[in-house]
Amino acid sequence: MDRLVATNDSITELKRVIGPEGRALLQRHQLLTPLVQQLVIRDAIAETSVDPLALDQAKLELLTDRGYESLDQWPEALQELGHSEEIVLEQISRGLKLKATMREEFAAKAEARFLQRKNELDQVVYSLLRLENRFLAQELYLQIESGESNFADLAKRYAEGPERNTNGIVGPVPLTQAHPALVEKLRVSQPGVLQEPFRISDWWLVVRLERYSPATFTDAISDQMCREMFDEWIEELTATSLSRLSGSSEVQYSDDAVSAVSPAEASGLSESQP
Repeated sequence: MDRLVATNDSITELKRVIGPEGRALLQRHQLLTPLVQQLVIRDAIAETSVDPLALDQAKLELLTDRGYESLDQWPEALQELGHSEEIVLEQISRGLKLKATMREEFAAKAEARFLQRKNELDQVVYSLLRLENRFLAQELYLQIESGESNFADLAKRYAEGPERNTNGIVGPVPLTQAHPALVEKLRVSQPGVLQEPFRISDWWLVVRLERYSPATFTDAISDQMCREMFDEWIEELTATSLSRLSGSSEVQYSDDAVSAVSPAEASGLSESQP
């Protein structure tokens, strides 16, 4: 594979240039892994071409993000960025190449990965009251159930977790982000139905599912799956390349696993998310 050959060549050259002392110095300052990762990414995307229309669209998006209205204002944006056009276009092109490479390598596997991870991608919104006192939890549950009080007001007054600052609302968040016991409650709940207080660890919870949004396989989700697989491939190849720096074995390629840097981060143009 051409990308593998390029990575082998890059690691051989890096090993020759930095030597054992240079490698030790980079490791001491935690710079060796990022350096090798960038070399691996560079080689992975080197042969990917950039669509001129996609480049113009990316330039326009960059301009829009910075408050400009058209490509005619490109020179002004370059001045604001403080970089030459060559550097900026190289960074934009790198992001586009990353995205294109991810799709090229993994689009065919994206739906299968989505199906494996679907439960983790489902989103929920729910109301939550977290209390230490069982009897208070029961009393507040009865007030909400009878219509005497509403969830938001009681959350602001009584909740003992961060939901106190959000009127008791949690989400939208991935379903599996919650405690496993709460996940099971939410999974079988019907929207709008108040759950009787139940205990998780030291807390008594009053919960009402507001919205359950099952994940669907959209273009955005496909890109997310491609990016995850790309990340894993780069991580694997980076680890193998680091091993080669201190040995003589060739880098081994895995078809199952291609990167750990998002296009926006890799381009260098992104701004410094119970």
